[in-house]
Amino acid sequence: MTHPAEDTADPGPAHASAPAGSEPGAHASRPGQGRRHGLTAAEVAERVARGQVNDVPVRSSRSISEIVRANVFTRFNAIIGVLFGIILVVGPIQDGLFGLVIVANTAIGVVQEVRAKQTLDSLALIGEARPEVRRDGQAQQVAVAEIVLDDTVLLGIGDKVIVDGLVSEADGLEIDESLLTGEPDPVLKQPGDPMMSGSFVVAGAGAFTATKVGREAYAAQLAEEASRFTLVKSELRSGIDTILRFITWLLVPTAIGLVISQWSVEHNDWREAVRRTVAGIVPMVPEGLVLLTSVAFAIGVVRLGRKQCLVQELPAIEGLARVDTVCLDKTGTLTEGGMDVLELRPLGSAADRPAEPAVLQRALGAMGGADARPNASMQAVIDAYGSGAPDGQEWRVLEAAPFSSARKWSGVQLLEPGGTEASWLLGAPDVLLPDGHPALTEVDELGAQGLRVLLLGRTPVALDAPDPAKDLQPLALVVLQQRVRPDAAETLRYFADQRVDAKVISGDSAVSVGAVATGLGLPGADHPVDARTLPDDRQALADTVERTTVFGRVSPQQKRDLVGALQSRGHTVAMTGDGVNDVLALKDADIGVAMGSGSEATRAVAQIVLLDDRFATLPSVVAEGRRVIGNIERVASLFLVKTVYSVLLALLVVFTQSPYPFLPRHSTVLSALTIGIPAFFLALAPNTERAKPGFVKRVLRIAVPGGVIAGTATFTAYALARSDHDTNLTADTSVATLTLFLVAIWVLAIVARPYTWWRLALIGSMCGLFTLVLTVPWLSDFFQLKLVGTRDPWTGVVIAVTAGLLLELVWIFIRRSLKE
Repeated sequence: MTHPAEDTADPGPAHASAPAGSEPGAHASRPGQGRRHGLTAAEVAERVARGQVNDVPVRSSRSISEIVRANVFTRFNAIIGVLFGIILVVGPIQDGLFGLVIVANTAIGVVQEVRAKQTLDSLALIGEARPEVRRDGQAQQVAVAEIVLDDTVLLGIGDKVIVDGLVSEADGLEIDESLLTGEPDPVLKQPGDPMMSGSFVVAGAGAFTATKVGREAYAAQLAEEASRFTLVKSELRSGIDTILRFITWLLVPTAIGLVISQWSVEHNDWREAVRRTVAGIVPMVPEGLVLLTSVAFAIGVVRLGRKQCLVQELPAIEGLARVDTVCLDKTGTLTEGGMDVLELRPLGSAADRPAEPAVLQRALGAMGGADARPNASMQAVIDAYGSGAPDGQEWRVLEAAPFSSARKWSGVQLLEPGGTEASWLLGAPDVLLPDGHPALTEVDELGAQGLRVLLLGRTPVALDAPDPAKDLQPLALVVLQQRVRPDAAETLRYFADQRVDAKVISGDSAVSVGAVATGLGLPGADHPVDARTLPDDRQALADTVERTTVFGRVSPQQKRDLVGALQSRGHTVAMTGDGVNDVLALKDADIGVAMGSGSEATRAVAQIVLLDDRFATLPSVVAEGRRVIGNIERVASLFLVKTVYSVLLALLVVFTQSPYPFLPRHSTVLSALTIGIPAFFLALAPNTERAKPGFVKRVLRIAVPGGVIAGTATFTAYALARSDHDTNLTADTSVATLTLFLVAIWVLAIVARPYTWWRLALIGSMCGLFTLVLTVPWLSDFFQLKLVGTRDPWTGVVIAVTAGLLLELVWIFIRRSLKE
């Protein structure tokens, strides 16, 4: 039997106050205590003047100079630049058009990445944490960069420790240092204990004195690394880099052989030899592939930025394209952060009269008053019953136990009117009550309606006892109504349509979570599983996770284990969350998605932050990832087909000792019309197909046979034309250009499938532009293209059509092999 209760992130006091009658800083003599009132304005100004400020910039993107260097100073730009310089010497200028294309492409890359940088920087500023410090006796929020040495930094549940320091105040302060040490267990901190930046608060409240700021603090390195705009650790990027390394090694000996052969063939005209050598080398370089990849990613960042989605690591866009399972935390994801108290239901039996509602409300009000930063559950209690005792009767807080994900309750020890001391606990009924308690049946009935239920109880046992819940007298059920996000059902339907499994993993009761998920139409939600019954065996756990949709009563460590179990079965997992109980799972998931209003800790470890908390933004993020990786795969095939046929043509020319079939101007027009212009549009088109591993293998499956067929067909048409008129090299080149264009446009037609009106229009436009080049006199003169007679041109057309049909057969075989 399962019982609804509080989620692991609730209830408070999340920021329990110091015991009544005491003041922060009462132990001023203890190490690390710091100053009771914090620094004065004059002391802050003095430290700023000395440079003792946390002035390390948290960059969400590369600097403009780094962007320019990354786009301009590349290996292939250097090769193209040298060849462009050679053509400027030997002329004519139309053979140097390829150099202008490189300049234009590089400029586009710089502009797009600068736009992405501006978007990222502005979004990072919006989502930046603003810690609280105490200055001149007042708590105030400051920017991370405004913290100075010896500042008193205040901490509450979910806050990230920004700089290093020593604890000065602690009220049940528990720190999770797992991101630094790997140890999952929270550490209880006392005044004088060290605080390491990069850790975060999971329970209690406190303050610490900053002892290391700026570049001396570990947080500076952690924050910069977590927020940097990066193009690394990506299967797409690493696959392209692998291909480019192979091409570089292949290019060197082929280029040397081409140089020697063209000088041998055209020894009477060294300028012609140089031009045809350059024409053979330039198309071997897939110069636009890296550029279009960067542009596609950068435009993706800008598009998502418009939807208030901060991409902290660029490959996260690609990662989401591969996701096949999304793990959702119910609170803050399927439901909104706010809640409302629906009912305060007193409990009683034949032997015990129910407690007076007024007494219960006073106790709840006192608990609310002990919470400096109430979470959603406690805020609902405060909204309903206030944050102090009514009627002037003081219920003094002697001690407070903040909520812990491990124990699933919070409590306060109160001095009640009349001098009685008692502990009041608020938390999960199925944790605070023994199995079989009559109240649990009532809890189950409420939970089945999707309501959240907390138990309020009273016990004479002190909070610091080994088992404070012992002898607990259950007094009332606090029934809370969660606010379901209006867009949650539609978002879950989107994932179902896209064949992405959605699994709800929550610290709340399984019955309650299942009721909410069932109401949203999530398949399988009517059979929720209580995580406390999950097997310890990893194999059995993985089996259970595969067939189950909803999990309740999941501890933070179990969330991490469930993500790991899914990954062990080959799933690519995205995890969403907003509370500190989600941090471990977010960190281990392939993609972590945090809500903007969530804790600093979740935002720090997530790759993607939804700044406006809109769960409905997730489909846009997934769609953007699929668009990027799916389209880059398409255009990579086009670029590599060109590289393969260029290398093959160069080798055939070397072995036959023939003039290279093209001049640089011909390579430019062919590359622009069959690859460059179409690739730009295809890279930015919608694409909903989920990405799969094996990028390099799939790309080469079409690029290698396509390039071989294109190169063979072109050289065959060229050789046949040369056999008819040895001396008319322009006519031979024109036939070769026609043949290669037709075969390359056929490759484009295959890669562009499935067809839409604009894709057909794109292919038709490229054919129309090439027709203009052949038929408009000044264009044909400019590009030195002139078809002579009918036999050779029609022979080229027949060869191209034959090659196209062969491409279709190869494509059918490739599709079947990919399906297998």
